[in-house]
Amino acid sequence: MPGKLEFRVVHVSGQDDGFKATELNTHSPTTKGWQSSRFCLYPQDMVLQLDKKSRMRKLQILVHQYNIATKIEFYVGDVPEDTPVTLQNARYTRLGYVCMSDNEKTGFKARELKSVHVDAVGSFLKLVIHKNHVNKHNLYNQVGIIAVNVIGDEIKNIYDPSNLEGDPYIDDPRLKQDPALAGLLNKPDYISPLDDLAFDMYQDPEVAQIIRKLERKKQEAVLEERYDFAKKVKQAITDLQKVGEKLGKMEVEKRQAVESEDYDKAKLKKVQMDEYRLQVYKQLQLHDLLEVSGSKHPQPVTIEPVRQQTPPPKLERLEKTPTPPPLPPPESRSGKLPYDERPLPALKKTQSPRDVEDEAEGSGSPPPTARQPPPAESPPPPLDESGGTGGGTGGGITEGPEEMSEKDLREASILIDVFGQPLAAKAYSKTWSFREDAINSVQKELRDLPTSSPKEETRNMLRAAIFLVQRGIKDKVQAVFKAALSLLRFILKDFISLHKLGKSETSYAVEKTLPGLIQRSGDTAARIRDEAKAFVLDIAQYPDVKATHLVPSECTKPFKPSAAPRLSLSKTEIVEQLYRDLGLENNGLTVDNLMKFCVAALQHNNGEIRHVAERIIIDLYKTVGAPVKDFLPPDDDKTRKNTLYRQIFEAFDKIDGKPSKEELKRQKAEEEKKKAAEIEALQAQLAALKDLSKSSGPAEDTGKGGTNVKLPNKLGGDINIHISVVPKDDKKKPKGAPHAKPKVKPPPEEDDTSTLFQIDK
Repeated sequence: MPGKLEFRVVHVSGQDDGFKATELNTHSPTTKGWQSSRFCLYPQDMVLQLDKKSRMRKLQILVHQYNIATKIEFYVGDVPEDTPVTLQNARYTRLGYVCMSDNEKTGFKARELKSVHVDAVGSFLKLVIHKNHVNKHNLYNQVGIIAVNVIGDEIKNIYDPSNLEGDPYIDDPRLKQDPALAGLLNKPDYISPLDDLAFDMYQDPEVAQIIRKLERKKQEAVLEERYDFAKKVKQAITDLQKVGEKLGKMEVEKRQAVESEDYDKAKLKKVQMDEYRLQVYKQLQLHDLLEVSGSKHPQPVTIEPVRQQTPPPKLERLEKTPTPPPLPPPESRSGKLPYDERPLPALKKTQSPRDVEDEAEGSGSPPPTARQPPPAESPPPPLDESGGTGGGTGGGITEGPEEMSEKDLREASILIDVFGQPLAAKAYSKTWSFREDAINSVQKELRDLPTSSPKEETRNMLRAAIFLVQRGIKDKVQAVFKAALSLLRFILKDFISLHKLGKSETSYAVEKTLPGLIQRSGDTAARIRDEAKAFVLDIAQYPDVKATHLVPSECTKPFKPSAAPRLSLSKTEIVEQLYRDLGLENNGLTVDNLMKFCVAALQHNNGEIRHVAERIIIDLYKTVGAPVKDFLPPDDDKTRKNTLYRQIFEAFDKIDGKPSKEELKRQKAEEEKKKAAEIEALQAQLAALKDLSKSSGPAEDTGKGGTNVKLPNKLGGDINIHISVVPKDDKKKPKGAPHAKPKVKPPPEEDDTSTLFQIDK
């Protein structure tokens, strides 16, 4: 069966001084991995040489959390027959490539593990690493690989690639006695989880070696039909996997303390590791499980050292013979196996001495006075996250939260690293009371955290709490939603300022949670909708949050005309209230972002949204005036045909003290009506005069385009009336005609009783 193949790096095109390629030759939690030189040229080449010519079945590569290559190509190399196996003689065949994620979704806190199943024969493996993903953490455009794993079979006859080394059970004489054991050969490509890259990278080396020994003991017990013993060993393997991961993290912290020359902390870590390790070994009774003093079973068993787990036997054979049931690969209660195709969480950088002391104190109960193996029916109690016995899922019926899925474990890696898996299981439970309890527990732990705690530990706790708040904000149950708001309010109002974490952590908390809050402001439940809107307006007033300008900037992002009406209306109402509360005084609200938001809101098909946007525009015009019009269509008759814009522009005119165009039209109509009345009056007077002149006598033609009419005056004498009719065409003089000086008629004398009437037609 395929197993782990040993290799060494024989060529690399470049490397950083602190991250050399030789780091890839070993797998352990303290492995730093390889990184390219700064500002190197791409692509970068790396060649691995296997100890023996082998058939490769699976390739695994674990990349850096932020120094990430965009693409990695794989080539298998071999040398011709009768040729020395050297790098210069190798000839390569391209197998394919894998693309790596940019890791932005995880916040650059997880490492991606790629597993590729191949079938290639050779002595060399070449990696061609292409340019890096650009991000703010990768300052020097580097790429990094934490570990490489090659799984396959060594070729026994180099001239016959199909002739592989056999399985240790093939020649076992018990196959003749029990034909059902031939099912071991049904899956020749079965790969044990213990050969997976993630097992060695996140397990303490000593614990990993013990697990492999226990795996061999379990296989031996299955072949001997000692099923009770095999069950106990399987339970011990499951518990040891969690213990190994915790010891691996403590080893990393000890190494970091040594590098920073904090030898007191390194000594403390070493003592805690030794005590914890000894306690766990005693609790699990590893001396009896490993059968150091010899097997209690009378039948001798000879088994070669193997790391693989016994594959499930053939189903047809199981129906006829009483053989052991199929055993799945050993899987921890945390759901971390199998490891294929999953991003692995980056190791936690720091851990406070307080946490380590708590873990050491709660790591288990004192050893029993008499070492007696437990009954065969009941396996040892499972270990909880702190290493002690607790309510795991394997020890009978419990009322705790259900197990987490593989996807949930990957997603909650930051929460598990800081607060432990039991709390994470509550946060991901299907029971809302567990989810609420997880949020309240985190808030209590943050309140009790002393101000003297290390900044790095405090920052890690904050970010894990924000991750939990994000889930709580999305929760459909109002009690969980309110608990998340309470935790976020405490973080923004008290925790960050109390621990002096700075503006960057405030920005991080707001950036991660505000989009979800705005989304819930459009919820179908009125209470959740109102609470979300009130909370957004509330945190916008906090001094630390107000200084970041993040709330106004996020709320004033325009939305599409087809956006959900309820969410768009809530967002518009939030912007309106923010403007009334904050104004435009250096708080993130500007004429530009407000008007762009409102112009987009005016295009929405919902009337309430348009009405709120209209109110914001009018209020803004009262404050800043003319600059508002730069964002609107021109004020003309065509634009005013639109009722909405007509109302806005009329409001502008009213604010400026100008009459509206309707009022101007009304005034003009009145003036025209008045003028028409005057003309009618004059025409009536003219008609009366003409009638009067006809009745008084003949008129005297002056011969100058006028007529003199004499009318008797009751006071004595006559009234002379001169009527001149001037045609309209006579006003236009021909071109070239001399301009005659107008004759100025002397004013009439006081005793002159004549009156001149001149009417132009």
